[in-house]
Amino acid sequence: MENLSAKLRYTNVVNTIKSLIRIMRPKQWTKNLIVFAALLFSDNLFNMELLKLSVSGFFLFCMFSGSVYVINDIVDIEKDRKHPKKCKRPLPSGHISVKQAIGFVIIIFTLTVLASYRFNPLFAAIGIAYFILVTFYSFYLKNVVILDVMTIALGFVLRAVGGTVLIHVKISPWLLLCTILLSMFLALHKRKSELELVANGNKGSRKILEDYTPELINDMLHIVTSSTVMAYSLYTFTGTHSIYMMGTIPFVIYGIFRYQYIAHTKDMGENPELILLNDIPLIVNILLWVVSCVVILYWL
Repeated sequence: MENLSAKLRYTNVVNTIKSLIRIMRPKQWTKNLIVFAALLFSDNLFNMELLKLSVSGFFLFCMFSGSVYVINDIVDIEKDRKHPKKCKRPLPSGHISVKQAIGFVIIIFTLTVLASYRFNPLFAAIGIAYFILVTFYSFYLKNVVILDVMTIALGFVLRAVGGTVLIHVKISPWLLLCTILLSMFLALHKRKSELELVANGNKGSRKILEDYTPELINDMLHIVTSSTVMAYSLYTFTGTHSIYMMGTIPFVIYGIFRYQYIAHTKDMGENPELILLNDIPLIVNILLWVVSCVVILYWL
């Protein structure tokens, strides 16, 4: 009996740990890869010391963003229970309690701030600013039309800025502009997919969707999509790097079109991280873009 009881306790502890990791949404950590942009475009990709710093920055931002996801799930627990997909998350499904989630986020956030400060105090400040911004988003800004998607974009900008601060390189205005536009592109597609859920009878969706219409989001997407392509193209034309960077434009155009295709035909726009992780043509395209950038920036 004692052995059985010990095994049950061990199983419960393991399941709780798994649920706590799940609540930090590891699949969404791909969004933090923007931290490496500064390393790539500052011609420091093969600088081992700076590479180690960027890797550390990536994992630290994963902890910052994971902490915010926990808070967001606590705030939205009742709404998520009514959502066809989000109801399976650890909190709304009951695998962990709100009390456990609160204790967990306090510990993780505190340790992440302390670790970030040891690397770079300014990086720690940016991480804290990101945490405050997205927490404010969870409580209020996600219910303010237009500002909701702009806040998401600002969160990506803080990630990119954190990457530049950590390795002590100049912040490129092109990096910031392309980051803002691309993140708004993803956020608007997320809202569009959520609107489609409402049209299909889902009553547990965000209140903010009442302020959006398919026509409005389509108009905004037209502007943001074309602006993203033009901003990246202008960067390749006028940037300080090789003129051959123009050759990477087709990868950007294909990536955007492929993402739109997947979001529209497979109903995955609400989960951009799943598209980035599961669509083979898009993954191959991104890898080819990265390889092309490395070859052009470092050898041509």
